[in-house]
Amino acid sequence: MSEASKSFEAGLRRLEEIVRKLESGDLPLEEALSLFEEGTALAKSGNALLDQAELKVARLMKGPDGAPVETEFEPHG
Repeated sequence: MSEASKSFEAGLRRLEEIVRKLESGDLPLEEALSLFEEGTALAKSGNALLDQAELKVARLMKGPDGAPVETEFEPHG
């Protein structure tokens, strides 16, 4: 697993933990605001990692000579 994948997974776990704490409603306002700020930063970082991964995704097709050719990723839907 790459460092980016580990970072993404760790960030996602922490973000899930933050959401659980915020949903409990038992936090002092200052702590809730701090967790919200941390969660927002984690979400932004995770989105950046996903954007980078999407740029790396390529679909291989056969070219005119039968050899694989890398083409730009085109999501379905």
